Amino acid sequence: MKFGLMSANLMSNVEGTAAIELAQKAEEVGFHSIWAVEHAVVPVKYASKYPYDEGGRLFKGASQLDHSDPLIWLAFAAAATSTIRLATGILILPQRNPLIAAKEIASLDRISGGRLDLGIGVGWLREEFDALGVPFEARGARTDEYLAALRVLWSESEAEFHGEFVDFDPVYCQPKPAQQPIPILVGGHSNRAAQRAGELGDVFFPAERPVETLISLHSLAKEFAEKAGRDPAKIELWTSSNGDSSHLDQLVEAGVSQVMVPARPPEQLAERYAQLIADYDLEDA
Repeated sequence: MKFGLMSANLMSNVEGTAAIELAQKAEEVGFHSIWAVEHAVVPVKYASKYPYDEGGRLFKGASQLDHSDPLIWLAFAAAATSTIRLATGILILPQRNPLIAAKEIASLDRISGGRLDLGIGVGWLREEFDALGVPFEARGARTDEYLAALRVLWSESEAEFHGEFVDFDPVYCQPKPAQQPIPILVGGHSNRAAQRAGELGDVFFPAERPVETLISLHSLAKEFAEKAGRDPAKIELWTSSNGDSSHLDQLVEAGVSQVMVPARPPEQLAERYAQLIADYDLEDA
């Protein structure tokens, strides 16, 4: 089992000194990865239902939290570390121009020495899409096509793509990423997200859900992978957790290979990681 540190680019960690201290300490004590989340903007008023809370709302005050751009924050963390994996959890892919995103993502992977895990999702906040001038409808199909275009831009010297949402004649898009390919982590907890993970992803990572739901979604992702001619055994399952030992035991049994736990102040990370390892009698990874 590997452990990641979630939502690292929030609140006090938007300050440079704090970001460096957190990233370096997480790496030092043994965390496998550090994660940055995304919202370009949060509208003051919104009717969209937040899918990770029973009340359908972001927790009180969340809309106004300091919240760095995930790619910029991770690039800053990359410069201060050498081994910890750098993950987006998630990048709202359909909101980004795919050619600019290809350049930004490849640049981060290259400058970090191939340490990027690209978590992507389709987004849930219609009002955010409206503010950005991006269609909310068909965002799933847009995401799938953007992923295909990204892979072309990252792998072909003279990249060309002609689709419904992305259409460009041959271009040079440099630099290429250090990893070929960059791991794609598909967020979400719907059957459609499971399909995307199976057909296009390397990892499926639903947010914290009942273990039975995680098992069912992972099985579905593997079914879609097999139908697409891919090896279903290679679709990993990751998720988030509050770190409760009994819950983590269940996740291990369910086949989860990496768990993301909430970020804590740097001075608490050594004790937190030691406890996670001790709870499962796991070797330090």
